[in-house]
Amino acid sequence: MILQSLTKLYDDLYLAGKLSKPGWSSQKVGFLISLDDEGTITQIIPNFESVTRGKKELMMAKEIVLPSAVNRTSGKASNFLWDNEKYMLGLGGEDAAACFETAKAFHHELLDSVDSEAARAVLKFFETWNADTEIEKVKILTEYKDAKANLTFRYQGKLVSEDEEIREAWQRHYDKHEGEMQQCLVTGEEDYIAKTHPKIKGIQGAQTSGAAIVSFNNESYCSYGKEQSFNAPVGESAAFAYTSALNYLISDWENVHYLGDTCVLCWAAGAEKSYSDFFCAALFDEHRDTYTQDDIRSIVARLVDGKPCEEVNLKPDMQFYVLGISPNAARLSIRFFYRDTFGNLMKNVNDHHLRMEIVKPNKDPREFLSLWAAMNETVNQKSSDKKPNSVMAGATARAIFSGSMYPASLIEAVMLRIRAEREITRGRAAIIKAYYLKNENSGCPKEVLTVGLNENSTNIPYTLGRLFSVLEALQEKANPGLNTTIKDKYYNSASASPAMIFPILDNLAQKHLRKLDQGAKIYYDKQIMDLKGILGEEYPSRLTLAEQGSFNLGYYHQTQKRYEKKEEK
Repeated sequence: MILQSLTKLYDDLYLAGKLSKPGWSSQKVGFLISLDDEGTITQIIPNFESVTRGKKELMMAKEIVLPSAVNRTSGKASNFLWDNEKYMLGLGGEDAAACFETAKAFHHELLDSVDSEAARAVLKFFETWNADTEIEKVKILTEYKDAKANLTFRYQGKLVSEDEEIREAWQRHYDKHEGEMQQCLVTGEEDYIAKTHPKIKGIQGAQTSGAAIVSFNNESYCSYGKEQSFNAPVGESAAFAYTSALNYLISDWENVHYLGDTCVLCWAAGAEKSYSDFFCAALFDEHRDTYTQDDIRSIVARLVDGKPCEEVNLKPDMQFYVLGISPNAARLSIRFFYRDTFGNLMKNVNDHHLRMEIVKPNKDPREFLSLWAAMNETVNQKSSDKKPNSVMAGATARAIFSGSMYPASLIEAVMLRIRAEREITRGRAAIIKAYYLKNENSGCPKEVLTVGLNENSTNIPYTLGRLFSVLEALQEKANPGLNTTIKDKYYNSASASPAMIFPILDNLAQKHLRKLDQGAKIYYDKQIMDLKGILGEEYPSRLTLAEQGSFNLGYYHQTQKRYEKKEEK
């Protein structure tokens, strides 16, 4: 299903002129080697451009359509007309000379029979170039940080790869097939089966040379005497198509997002970019220059109602795909794959945002919490690795896309951070609210799962959380500027074992009340007595995880109400 969808995407991108035909693909090339008729280097031209990545300005190699890359699964193999400095110039390592000879032999194999001035210039270069004596000609390579960028040839002001006779020679070579014809698992058509698949490049954490989704490198994974990718027969054309489409998606950095080490990619049928742009705006809070919060809200509402938004080229019945990939040694693992109409997906995303809606601190400018911001609430911000757990993040993303229940690992991760830091942020409170709205539990009933404070709730854990917030405010009023508060010392114990801690807090509260003037004393004493009237005579001995969620929400709601009153004053 995944490979079929990516193969269809390749067809759409090819028809739109965004991808090349089989045998050709976009390669990042940092330098152009200009040759004369004798194959002598006359100039090496930098081929970089300034690119903005967030707040950074980076110099990156431009992309050029060139012959497809070879698979270097073992030994040495040269790309045709382009490669790194080892293969093109014999520089950059102990095996550079051997790599250069490999490239020389390969170019002779393809160009010896080509009657073209450009082809003769390339062959003369390989025959006459001496890295030891002509090193001065390539000093410019060291002036750039990305000096190991790929190089390609240029002759008489044009790229050698644009020469028609050379292109035909490459196409003949690429179209040569070995082996037997079999039915392709992706297309269902008879094709020559790809022994190895082209590499997927650009996934953070994976090998820089590229990694594969489909590969069999160990005999224990093979069966019926099959070797390598013959265990999952995919035709050469389909292998080229799905990897080209996947590399294209990864290169569109504006629509690539990471949840932990999982790379999230998305696309619409027909390769309509407007859909992926809006999806990233609605879920990841991107493209702020294109969509405002009001735009997103109104567009989502229309899509959920099944109405098209022609002014932004969005239709609710368009097929949409979301793919999550993470690195796994030399391979790539599929974390999740989701396919549905764009309208259904936006409905699920909108439902998630509604569940996450909660009263926010006055200083928080965000209208909604993006998916990565929510996952960030499960991470220790003081640790060196600030990535959320990939399995948990992937399962949460699947739940949001499909509208299914959130994974238990999500609430466990949030509660762990609350216990560790004794801090109930807007994001953590929102996750607790959303989790128990979707995953119903009597320990955290709907009466406490409100946007703001529910003063009419009689839920015991929720009321205990509210009471703790009032007692904290009382201590702050009686002893301003304290370094250690009851929240620092007792919050975790109070939320787990109220019967053990709240009697201690009651005694402290009496001492704090005696320090206040009459008006403040009456104000806090009335709040405490009102809440104790709901609680009754005894505190519960233990609170379950769900009940602790109610406690946390009660504390958060009451605290935000307190800050809200301060702002009013």
